[in-house]
Amino acid sequence: MTERFDPAQADVRWQAAWDEAQCFKADDTSTKPRSYVLEMFPYPSGRIHIGHVRNYTMGDVLARYKRMRGHEVLHPMGWDAFGMPAENAAMEKGVHPGGWTRDNIANMKAQLKRLGFALDWSRELATCEPDYYGHEQALFLDMYAHGLVYRKESAVNWDPVDMTVLANEQVIDGRGWRSGALVEKRKLNQWFLKITDFADELLEGLGNLDKWPEKVRTMQENWIGKSQGLQFSFDLSDGGSVEVYSTRPDTIFGASFVAVAADHPIAQGVAKDSAEAQEFIAECKRGGTTAAELETAEKLGFDTGITAKHPFTGADLPVFIANFVLMDYGTGAVMAVPGHDQRDFEFATKYELPILRVVAANADDADKPFAGEAEAGDGVLVHSDFLNGMSVAEAKAEVIRRAQDGGWGEGKTVWRLRDWGISRQRYWGTPIPFIHCEVCGVVPVPKKHLPVTLPEDVDFQTPGNPLERHPTWKHVDCPQCGHAARRETDTLDTFADSSWYFLRFASQPGDKPFDKEAIAKWLPVEQYIGGIEHAILHLLYARFWTRALARIGLVDVKEPFASLFTQGMVTHEVYSRKEGGRDVYFAPSEITRTADGATLKADGSTIEVGKVIKMSKSKKNVVDPDEIVATYGADAIRWFMLSDSPPERDLPWSEAGIEGCARFVQRLWRLFAQFDASAEGEDKALDRKLHQTIAAVAEDIESLGFNKAVARIYELTGAVEKAKPSASRSTAIRELLLLIAPMMPHLAEEAYATFGKGLVAEALWPEVDPALLVEDEVTIAVQVKGKLRDTLTVAKGASKEDLEALALASEKVQRAIDGAEIRKVIVVPDRLVNIVA
Repeated sequence: MTERFDPAQADVRWQAAWDEAQCFKADDTSTKPRSYVLEMFPYPSGRIHIGHVRNYTMGDVLARYKRMRGHEVLHPMGWDAFGMPAENAAMEKGVHPGGWTRDNIANMKAQLKRLGFALDWSRELATCEPDYYGHEQALFLDMYAHGLVYRKESAVNWDPVDMTVLANEQVIDGRGWRSGALVEKRKLNQWFLKITDFADELLEGLGNLDKWPEKVRTMQENWIGKSQGLQFSFDLSDGGSVEVYSTRPDTIFGASFVAVAADHPIAQGVAKDSAEAQEFIAECKRGGTTAAELETAEKLGFDTGITAKHPFTGADLPVFIANFVLMDYGTGAVMAVPGHDQRDFEFATKYELPILRVVAANADDADKPFAGEAEAGDGVLVHSDFLNGMSVAEAKAEVIRRAQDGGWGEGKTVWRLRDWGISRQRYWGTPIPFIHCEVCGVVPVPKKHLPVTLPEDVDFQTPGNPLERHPTWKHVDCPQCGHAARRETDTLDTFADSSWYFLRFASQPGDKPFDKEAIAKWLPVEQYIGGIEHAILHLLYARFWTRALARIGLVDVKEPFASLFTQGMVTHEVYSRKEGGRDVYFAPSEITRTADGATLKADGSTIEVGKVIKMSKSKKNVVDPDEIVATYGADAIRWFMLSDSPPERDLPWSEAGIEGCARFVQRLWRLFAQFDASAEGEDKALDRKLHQTIAAVAEDIESLGFNKAVARIYELTGAVEKAKPSASRSTAIRELLLLIAPMMPHLAEEAYATFGKGLVAEALWPEVDPALLVEDEVTIAVQVKGKLRDTLTVAKGASKEDLEALALASEKVQRAIDGAEIRKVIVVPDRLVNIVA
């Protein structure tokens, strides 16, 4: 073996060897136990970032380990390739989204390969390719045929400059994120998936996902939002009525006003005769529509002059048009109880409306003032007539009973979850496979005509959807009657692409999306790894899509991911200085870090060192994986990603840390060079340490406790280095090589080639001798006059007489006694000998 391990040569050599041997290609015909390991596939933005490296390293270690344990492993990679960034690049750079995306895929694939991930590239897919999205169109049509897809008019955010619909997240302070134009609310016909049909089973299914993080399950449970309450009508002073729904009917005596959405019929009726109401409604339409935006926005209202009669007290409650009520939620009108709902509290405070306490911790707190905010907690009813003294649950039931008996309301279960609006007025997405005919109406594209592919000759110079204004693409004949018709120009939300890709990885026939029997062999995914930012939308949509396909008979599995792990982020210090009154940021590569601070390499000027935060392009606190691999090798960066921080927590990047990992690579190389197959002799303590480590590291990898596994390997390495030459030591060196193989595969291959046959990528995990996992020796502390004077290593279970004799025979003990009379010897078996002299 050479004096130093050279990662620059070894990385390339062994990656080529793995490719040539097709080590990581999953065999569908294998009879081995199966393991499907999957990390959330990346968007091809152009560069792999350190967060990707951490995510994929974790999955890679598990996949390699499972293969060493005799499993047939599916560990694929693909690209979530549709989406707005490509379209924005087309507008800003004058390039085609397809070319931009495919160039990025090529770059990122090369980066991943340099890191030596054990991926089955034969199953690579990109969602922007017709051989993927054509099958997605077929699945969409299957769902339509089974009544799970429909089209209806819905309110959307419309950018009048870019002439496109914006997602709620793309509306910033009421303006389009790109154009800066004031966003309008418009009604457009949109396609929807009936996810609400699955609300109950999606909620119940969370109870069986015991290998998912509790936080993620709670987030999904809250998003689905099952609640039971009362739906009833207020009689209005103008002779009409308004229907509301409340999850807290127990607080009905605390109601002080009624609020309706800007597009509620009552609001529209008032606006016919009031220019002020029209202007207020227009202002509401310029606001946000997400729950988060409504929570934080200033609460504004317009008094309609109409009042609603309280069903119990007969009091007249003012009816307001309010900007925090949405027509899409519930009935578009709410019974407002300021004392026990924060939005209502803020509104009532602004417009000086009554804020009444009707729930208190106990009866003595009935008149306790509010401390500047609503109180939504539990307690007993107060100031509520016949409800006084009841618990919240009792009061809810009593109000619902009286409403139903009186015929003015009914108990009802509602869901926060809304059907998935899946239409996007964008080019770079899956074309929705429908045709609009004036004779036949909306007609599905026949499956034999799939895929409906995107036209290549598109123009991005004009704002809006290029498909809508394409001169020929949308013009087709109706497949039913033959008359001139037009294609649907909306494309699918890109979350649809990621809602079934894991199925396509498992089975890739040419004539259909997947084979049902093949899916049954691989699914559910044994281990799914990705960021917690996908806890709701992607993971919920994937669960829905799988259940929908199961309902229509295309798959047998209902939950796609048996186990979910959400890894922490990689973080870094921020470097900046003020220039012209604004913060200018610098990359770590531009900085010289000192004990006192940081300076700019270019001119030696002082740079401010900021907080350690998530790596971000805007803050420039990013580290280029290619530079790290070129400097230290793939194994050093892989080892760093697994070290120190528990994988679910954030990992602070440090130059000192990666340098330490590179030194450990060389330390192992020097140790592997000491392997001596001819060595003789036994080291029982080292044998026991080795087998205990093998078992513990296996358990750590299985539970994704990679930092624990790393610590154990450091400990074993130190023990082997200190041990005297023996057959036991050489065995430990060889087995240590196998233990690090999933984590440092290039180093392991390079060393294995010098004293093994074949590839370590195809080697088996070391066997554990169960007898060596049991401690049969113990360390006994020997004290004289209460002070530790010596330790003894003895057989476990040694008798008191033997322990006393061994302790008294110790030279250290005799020196401590120094001829004094021994008055008593206290022996605690397997632990302690205390000599009182």
